[in-house]
Amino acid sequence: MPLIYIVEDDENIREIQRFALKNSGFDVQEFSCGKSLRQALEHKIPGLILLDIMLPDGDGLEILSALRHNSATSQIPIIMVTAKSTELDKVKGLDLGADDYMTKPFGIMELISRVKALLRRTKSMEEVSVLTSGCIEVDTEKRIVTVKGEICQLTFKEFELLKMLLINQGIVLSRDKIMDQVWGFDYEGESRTVDMHIKTLRQKLGEEGSAIQTVRNVGYVMGR
Repeated sequence: MPLIYIVEDDENIREIQRFALKNSGFDVQEFSCGKSLRQALEHKIPGLILLDIMLPDGDGLEILSALRHNSATSQIPIIMVTAKSTELDKVKGLDLGADDYMTKPFGIMELISRVKALLRRTKSMEEVSVLTSGCIEVDTEKRIVTVKGEICQLTFKEFELLKMLLINQGIVLSRDKIMDQVWGFDYEGESRTVDMHIKTLRQKLGEEGSAIQTVRNVGYVMGR
């Protein structure tokens, strides 16, 4: 069963959500703030996120927007969970990319039903999970990269960088766009971080690494 992240600062509500989801067979990880969620996403991408709007370290809607603008997290199904019930709040959340919206208080059966329905809908809409370029093949579901049939071990960021380049083959990507999509809106590093990762990625891809071309004063492109 998919891993579900619960982002909720109210411990009692979080406990109820965890109990219900685990009883339904889901793996669950809990977070009380946006910072801990972002740290966890650096290591593992869940199958779905239950995201509260009112968090102690920020607005859940801002977190939602950031997740949708990061290629590593843009496709994660997200259900907003909030005490706000006005139509404007719901519309804003959905416009920012939420897949569903639940207002507290809600029933456990409704929660499980919505989670299962969203996961079914997401599975039916999944695109081709294998990306290729020359002798490079990337299985985005299993997170496996092969070059000429041999496994190529990449770090999390190297994988996300390669995936972004493959998805946008033939399109020049600026360093700023790569930084935003792969490292996220709150990353404070310099653009040379991208250059360093491109360098190591090329090395690991061997001869196929030459497919990643530098566009002077702009950024990078996979093939042209």
